[in-house]
Amino acid sequence: MPRITGLSHLSLSVRDRDASVRWYGDVLGFTPYARLDGDDRLETICVHPAGPTIVGFQQHRDADGAPFDHRRTGLDHLAFAVADLDELRAWQDRLADLGVTHSPIAETDFGHVLCFRDPDGVQLELFAMSPAGAG
Repeated sequence: MPRITGLSHLSLSVRDRDASVRWYGDVLGFTPYARLDGDDRLETICVHPAGPTIVGFQQHRDADGAPFDHRRTGLDHLAFAVADLDELRAWQDRLADLGVTHSPIAETDFGHVLCFRDPDGVQLELFAMSPAGAG
């Protein structure tokens, strides 16, 4: 089978591209890389300075403006990896300092997770995977 070497990028449809770009920058540290506005959409590609994580934000001009619903076919949630539980605790403090509503850190069979939502209601997770064999 041909190989897949990783995730290239993620593109999110949003109600307000500029508001999403600001929020993802202020909260998670993403920085704008390119604007690719067209007749049918406004788009900004953002990158995270800590690694090769790329997220695009597309505001479709003909969108109905309905809020995100994880129960519809498509994206359920988006999880960002963090190094370990200590890093996850630092993120919990950062979210609290910024006034971002979030869950407590929860332990799962695979690691620890912290959940919160973006301006469109997409559930985001910060996830610290347990070492192989632990848990």
